[in-house]
Amino acid sequence: MVYLVGLLLLVLLGVAIAIAAKLQKVMSSVQSDTEPDAPVPNNKINGAMWMFFLIAGTVGTVWSFLSARNYFLPEASSPHGRETDSQFWLDMSLLTIAFFVVNFLLFFFSWKYQYKKGYKATFYPENHKLELIWTAIPAVIMAVLVFLGFRTWTEIMADAPADSQVIEIMGKQFGWVVRYGGIQDNKLGNYNYKLIDDNNNNPSGIDYSDEASFDDFINVSEMHVEVGKPVSLKIRARDVLHSVFIPHMRVKMDAVPGMPTKFWFTPDKSTEQMRAETGNPNFDYEIACTEVCGRGHFAMRLRLIVEDKAAVDAWKQQQKPVLSIILEADPKFISKIPEKLRAKAMDYAPYVEEADSTTAATGSAAAATSSLR
Repeated sequence: MVYLVGLLLLVLLGVAIAIAAKLQKVMSSVQSDTEPDAPVPNNKINGAMWMFFLIAGTVGTVWSFLSARNYFLPEASSPHGRETDSQFWLDMSLLTIAFFVVNFLLFFFSWKYQYKKGYKATFYPENHKLELIWTAIPAVIMAVLVFLGFRTWTEIMADAPADSQVIEIMGKQFGWVVRYGGIQDNKLGNYNYKLIDDNNNNPSGIDYSDEASFDDFINVSEMHVEVGKPVSLKIRARDVLHSVFIPHMRVKMDAVPGMPTKFWFTPDKSTEQMRAETGNPNFDYEIACTEVCGRGHFAMRLRLIVEDKAAVDAWKQQQKPVLSIILEADPKFISKIPEKLRAKAMDYAPYVEEADSTTAATGSAAAATSSLR
């Protein structure tokens, strides 16, 4: 083993000496003041190719942008979305100018100062004024862009208006659960992740020790919001990282397990308006997940329907509170609700047939354990 290691070290030493000799030879030729007598092969062709690629690359870049415009999203359907777009295009304009200037100089100089006999590069070790200029100008521009971006982000992430439509959206593998505050109090009740039970029709873990939860209802296929009225999204995840993305509203916020997040926006273009603007009678706003959350990630799509108040109210009237669904499937669930709230909870069990004899003597609790047809 020792002999093998020693042999390996000798081989590596020989390789290192050979590389060092080769480098020494290359450096000697570079540092030599003599010029080759014979013309450098393909020198002019190589110089011309720089200009060719400069022109071809510029044409290709411009063509790529113009041809892709048909696939751009239409104008944002929310005020903050249009402000975000303005900030984006300002940033892109400045970056595009810098991109073309830098690349033009790079390619042009490579062509202009190609090798020619008798040419000698000027040794230019430093220029403090030039360094100050090319450092200060980008720094100022970047500071302005950061300030403008921070201002826009701060406005977006401010507290939602008091009259907002408050909706909870929860990501799970692989779908969305949208919860509304009901039509009685229009207020979301509490939740507890320990109460999540798909088998018991409580996929979002609604906590029925909170009276405000009684009329909450959920939907897993679509979200309805009122046009022109702020929407406050309360976002959470129940398993892995997800991300709420509403492209036409310019909404994107991660759904993080154990760390609720939020986002608010004002949809000011209804679904029907967008169908007219896009010329697509089948257009629908979409809520998608933009975190690769597993094999079924592609299926996390939810329709967002933006309509007038009358249509939203009519749709809400058709929804059934989660508590009604649970009590209909399992009348004994009433025992899990605090006794003082059971009488009110039974208002959400519309198919009462008879009370359980074992709890009939407890007054309001008798109705609480009633059977459902």
